[in-house]
Amino acid sequence: MDVQGEVEGAVAPSAHVAGAHDTKILMLGALGVVYGDIGTSPIYALREALTASAGGAVAERGDVLGVLSLIVWALTIIVTIKYISFVLRADNRGEGGTLSLMALARSSFTNRSGIVLVIGILGAGLFYGDAVITPAISVLSAVEGTSVVTPAFDPYIVPLTLLILAIVFSVQRFGTGQVANVFGPITAIWFLAIGASGLMHILHDPEILYALNPLQGVLFLVHSPDVAFVTIGAIFLAVTGAEALYADLGHFGRRPIVLAWMVIVFPCLLLNYFGQGAFVLSKGGVIGHPFFEMNQGWPLIPMVVLATAATVIASQAVISGAFSLTRQAVQLNLLPRFEILHTSETQSGQIYLPRVNLLLAVVVMMLVVGFGESSDLASAYGISVTGNMLMTTILLYVVMTRIWKWRLAVAIAMTTVFAIIDIGFFMSNIVKVFDGGWASLLVAGAVVLVMTTWVRGSRQLFEKTRKNEIPLDFLAGNMARKPPTLVPGTAVFLTSDPASAPTAMMHSLKHYKVLHEKNVILTVVTAPRPVVPDSERARLEPVNDLFMRVTLTFGYMERPNIPKALAVCRKLGWKFDIMTTSFFLSRRSLRQSPNSEMPGWQDKLFIGLARTAADATEYFQIPTGRVVEIGTQVAV
Repeated sequence: MDVQGEVEGAVAPSAHVAGAHDTKILMLGALGVVYGDIGTSPIYALREALTASAGGAVAERGDVLGVLSLIVWALTIIVTIKYISFVLRADNRGEGGTLSLMALARSSFTNRSGIVLVIGILGAGLFYGDAVITPAISVLSAVEGTSVVTPAFDPYIVPLTLLILAIVFSVQRFGTGQVANVFGPITAIWFLAIGASGLMHILHDPEILYALNPLQGVLFLVHSPDVAFVTIGAIFLAVTGAEALYADLGHFGRRPIVLAWMVIVFPCLLLNYFGQGAFVLSKGGVIGHPFFEMNQGWPLIPMVVLATAATVIASQAVISGAFSLTRQAVQLNLLPRFEILHTSETQSGQIYLPRVNLLLAVVVMMLVVGFGESSDLASAYGISVTGNMLMTTILLYVVMTRIWKWRLAVAIAMTTVFAIIDIGFFMSNIVKVFDGGWASLLVAGAVVLVMTTWVRGSRQLFEKTRKNEIPLDFLAGNMARKPPTLVPGTAVFLTSDPASAPTAMMHSLKHYKVLHEKNVILTVVTAPRPVVPDSERARLEPVNDLFMRVTLTFGYMERPNIPKALAVCRKLGWKFDIMTTSFFLSRRSLRQSPNSEMPGWQDKLFIGLARTAADATEYFQIPTGRVVEIGTQVAV
């Protein structure tokens, strides 16, 4: 088993949204990537909420107005106020997402709070649960629209859904930017189409606008307490996608995302929901499939085609968000190294992870085959999203009080409002565990298990190897007094513990009895911020004439390039020449130990995860011709 245990600092790709990009272009891209998920919720959200409220196929006028009012105010409070106004401001130097927020919150603690780490891991796991449900329910619900055209399509709904999903995941390698160029204009047409469709029906029954009054929602909850709990769980479908909005912050920046929401997305969503409500009332409360049925006639087929395209785009929001989250997890040492491919020369946030893409594709397709209908998948939806939103609220409170320095009373009041809503939605969804909610929880649980195992195993490995290592200062002193045979050139030893002599160095001395003229003990660490400027990249600490410590710091959104970073050291006095430098890495072969602090099954899982880690030489972008790997066996 191969693991670069001594190269365990954290690491990641770089920079940010290029300032030269026009805001309007980024707004268009944000429509396709960021708002695809929440923008397709009208296809199924109102239908599921009305069905839950009515307990059947016919809804009363009060039910329609009450449900609409709750949807309107859920969108307003959760998305517009919580995420647009507050959460997006809690960016970690331009980057968003649960782990980015966790890193920001942890940076305010001297000893890096373990509780904040656990909250971040839980939030990340729940996001992945959302990332597999969203593509499945979005595409499946759109393809089901073909049955409104003719029931003859029914046998082909699942196969066609699988085909579309296969195409979606196969195009990911072209990158978020290329996808956004295609998806942005289509999504813009989608929002304008659903807005116009809803407006036509609002004009037929303007009284539907009474639902703007929040009292309509309150009256519904009071008068229908028996179904209110289940209905709230269905209403939450209207706001799914808000977490993806935050996770994709680094792809486009805050301003384009905010403008796209306020100018296009929010108004068009409201128009469509009100239009659907007016259409249901015009049919005497018969629910049916209002999104497609209110477009009967010549607009129906174009709307089905457009809806299918829009749901494909909806999948993009969580897929790109999952890529960003995985990279952050790798850099924060919560996951083993993954192969990360950059797909844009100007926006480092746009990346592609082949292995993550394949895993998502397999799980999503299994869900489509296993559930078969979007209504069944709707039960699986919500739990992971609401849980993730709750984790975000908790982390936001830490940022408000410790980073923004808000008065305690104001921070508590604000986050209490958000928390009450999040908990209400979570409790109304948790009852659907046995109806399908177990699927997203299973995915989230698997991710949390992997992350906690990697964190725990990495710490155990570090402590075990540290016990057997010799203090570097002690070795350097002995070598200076009685040096072995010295050979020309510079040796760079990568290690996660700069205080100890690297394993690769000790094995080299043991077997070859030689030492280079210059020996650099190199440690790569990850800062709790996305990007580190070159002025803070390298820190040099001479030990004696033979040894020097070098610490390279990268942001968690940067991909570490060690040769390039070492070039910065020239300005600090080290005459670095790549052609006379050899990089020594310790390639550790892990085996199970009977004295492990972890259970046997978790020990095996950690060893398996370590074997999947991407090659350190490639990950750190070291020229392969300059690398020497020395293998050791370690029992964990």
